[in-house]
Amino acid sequence: MFMKYVFSILALTVFQVTIAAAQGLSKTEKKVVAYIQSTTNQAIDLLKESANINSGSLNIEGVKKVGLVYARELEKAGFTCTWIPMPDSIKRAGHLVAERKGKKGKKLFLIGHLDTVFEPDMPFTPFTMVNDSTATGQGVNDMKGGDVIMIKALQALHAQGLLDDVTITAYFTGDEERGGEPISVSRADFIERAKQAEVAIGFEGATGLNTIATARRGSSDWKLEVTAETGHSSGIFSDRAGYGAIYEAARIINEFRTTLSSEQYLTFNPGLIIGGSEIQYNASKASGSAIGKDNIISPAVVVSGDLRFLTEQQKENARAAMRAIVSKSLTGTNASIKFEDGIPSMAPTPGNETILKVIDGISQDLGQGPSVAGNPGSRGAGDISYIAAYLDCVDGLGASGSGAHAPGERIKLNDLPYLTKRAALLIYRLTNK
Repeated sequence: MFMKYVFSILALTVFQVTIAAAQGLSKTEKKVVAYIQSTTNQAIDLLKESANINSGSLNIEGVKKVGLVYARELEKAGFTCTWIPMPDSIKRAGHLVAERKGKKGKKLFLIGHLDTVFEPDMPFTPFTMVNDSTATGQGVNDMKGGDVIMIKALQALHAQGLLDDVTITAYFTGDEERGGEPISVSRADFIERAKQAEVAIGFEGATGLNTIATARRGSSDWKLEVTAETGHSSGIFSDRAGYGAIYEAARIINEFRTTLSSEQYLTFNPGLIIGGSEIQYNASKASGSAIGKDNIISPAVVVSGDLRFLTEQQKENARAAMRAIVSKSLTGTNASIKFEDGIPSMAPTPGNETILKVIDGISQDLGQGPSVAGNPGSRGAGDISYIAAYLDCVDGLGASGSGAHAPGERIKLNDLPYLTKRAALLIYRLTNK
C-alpha cells in the first residue's frame, strides 16, 4: 500500500506538469488523459497479475491463462474476444483476438504477444518493486508492459465513448518469442486479419521514450557445407591434396566479412561451425560434434548462421554476393550454401512516416518533445514484420525498461502513464479524424 501511495504522489506530479504543457489537446483528449492518470495503479495491478503467470512460449496452459486475463480486460472495453487455437502438431497455445467493428476512421490492427522467453523450467522471478518507480519480473518489459499499455489505452477510450463505430483488431500472438513451425500455419490467421486493416501498431518495448520504429530488419538463416579431399596433413596446400575443408570454410566466412560487413543494416553471423575428420550436425537442436586429428586434412565442415536485412532487395543482393564467394572454391574443395527465409523485414515507407508524424504531434501536445524514427539496426525482427508489406506500420509503442530476455528484466513504471496516454491518443486520432 505504501508503494502505491508513493507512486500515486509521483504520478500526480507528472500529471500536473503534463497537463500544463498539453496545450494542443482537445477537451475530449484531456478527459482521456485524466482517466489514464487516475487508473495508473490499476494498470500496475494488471501488469503484476499477468507477469506472475509463467507464459513461456512452450507453456501452453500458461499462455492461455494470460490470454484469459487480457480477454477479461478487453471485454470491459467492449471488445469481442476469440481464441485462435493451433493444431497439436504446432505445439503452441494459439492466439487471442479482440475486435470491435464500425465504419469510422482508419481500421487499426494492434499487436501484442502473450508469451515470454522464460519457460517453466527456468527459475521463476515474480513481479517485484525495485523502488518507487521500477519493477522487475518475467516479461514486464517484453512485452506484458506493452500489452497493458494497449489494453488500458483502449479502456480509457471506451470509458469516454470514443470506440463507438470504429474498427480495431487487437491481436496477441502466443508464440512471438519462439514461433510455431511452419510459420505458414502459425501466422496464417494473423496475416489474413491484418490485411483487412489500414494501420498496424506494435506494442513491443520502446528503445527510447520518444523513439518510434518505422522500420525493422528481417532475419533469415543460412547453412554452408564444405567437403574436401582428405589425407595426411603433410600434403596440404599441394595440387594433389588441396587445402582441406576448414581452410575453405575460413576463406568463405572471412570473405563474407571483408566484402559485405560495411553495408548499413546488413549483418550475417556464423553461430555454429563444426569441422574435422568426422562430424555430426543436428539442425533441430543447433548442435553437433566432431572428431579430428592434427595430422589429417579435414574433409568436412558445416557452418550455420543468420542474415539480417532492412529490405527484401538488400537480402537478395547479399545472398547473391555470398553465393558468388562460395563458388570460388580452393583446390581440392567443394562448397555449397543454402538459405532459408525467416521473418521478413519491415521496410521504411512514406506511410510509416505519416503515422510517425501523428505520434510526433501527440508527444509534443503531451509536453514530451518530438518523436523520431529509431535506428532499424537497433531492433530485431518481430511479428509486425509478417504484415508490413500490406499496410502502414509503426512499432515500439510499448513499455520502457531494460534487461529484456534476461533475469532481472525491468520496467520503468513512471513512464507507464505517458506511454498509455500516447497510445490512446494515437488510436483516437487515427479512428476519429
